[in-house]
Amino acid sequence: MRTSNPTVDQTADDAADMADTAIRSSQRFANQALDQIADRVDSVRERANAALSSVKSETQALTKRGVDAVREGSQQLRQQALRASDSTAAYVKDEPLKSVLIAAAVGAGLMALIGLMVSRSRD
Repeated sequence: MRTSNPTVDQTADDAADMADTAIRSSQRFANQALDQIADRVDSVRERANAALSSVKSETQALTKRGVDAVREGSQQLRQQALRASDSTAAYVKDEPLKSVLIAAAVGAGLMALIGLMVSRSRD
């Protein structure tokens, strides 16, 4: 039979205890490191959400201003076209002969210009 040596057994037990302590210490360190990483990720996520929310708000405000500007420009253009139309109708009513002569001259000028452009494109 083999008898065990108490010093060897004690040394083995001490080594096992030290290994167990080292493993637990490593686990605590790893858990702390992971907790710190998780906290940092949460912090970055919160800042990113705040930044995205701000960008979204600014984009919506810019879009609204752009739409309002286009709408305003469209209304102004419509009003100017109506004034021009009313002015032209009043002029034609007051000066019918002059209006017909002006229209004929403009038409002749456009036809001459178109004829000139067509003849140049053939060359």
